[in-house]
Amino acid sequence: MGSGCLKVTKYFLFLFNLLFLILGAAILGFGIWILADKTSFIAVLQMSSPSLKTGAYILIGVGALTMLMGFLGCLGAVNEIRCLLGLYFSCLMIILLAQIAAALVIYFQKETLKAELSKEVVKLIEDYDPADEDRRNLRDAWDYVQAQIACCGWTGAKEWESNEIIRNKSNTEYPCSCSNRSKDLVEGRGFCNLEEPVNGTATYADWPVHEQGCMDGVEQWLKDNLGIILGVCTGVAVIELLGMILSISLCKNIHSEDYTKVPKS
Repeated sequence: MGSGCLKVTKYFLFLFNLLFLILGAAILGFGIWILADKTSFIAVLQMSSPSLKTGAYILIGVGALTMLMGFLGCLGAVNEIRCLLGLYFSCLMIILLAQIAAALVIYFQKETLKAELSKEVVKLIEDYDPADEDRRNLRDAWDYVQAQIACCGWTGAKEWESNEIIRNKSNTEYPCSCSNRSKDLVEGRGFCNLEEPVNGTATYADWPVHEQGCMDGVEQWLKDNLGIILGVCTGVAVIELLGMILSISLCKNIHSEDYTKVPKS
């Protein structure tokens, strides 16, 4: 009975560690994507908060460590090496505690991150210049966000009135990525011209753009996907806890098995 329990535990732990290898590769890839991506909202987040880049390096480190733990767990389970299983259990506990700590930091710092992001986006809108090649990646990222979420500005289209180029054109131009007309979205970047003349200085109310600010759109996206995010995080935590339980169980079974093999005097 003990031998059968040992085999079942060993193979279950081996399967769990295969999942850990895949999970580690996914975390590692996600961290690399955050650093490499220059055409989506991630690029804007990086500019607004240096902590995101630090977080990406942490993800890469955690992903690499998770893959290593998966390998050690597989090796320890197949060969029934107690010291590797003990190391595996300890590292899993450290990773789980680190994830809990990171989640708490993000939760309590969310307002600070939101304020930093708002400040950076407002500055980006004020300085937006299609001729500035140095900030092209950041401009393209923000155009992508506005076009995909169907929003304009951070809190609304009025923020674009503070842009120097638009102000110099008496507000007769507007950002193409904000437009609710399909022909403007074909261009998707830079400024588009008002087709109908306006007496005096135009305002954002004369532009054919989306009324919703991107802040509301981003928050709505997070709310819509909160279930998926929490589900993934919970799933990872459950897998880690099961891995810890199986590794301790296997260690005990190996110890019991070795004890029964000791010849009686």
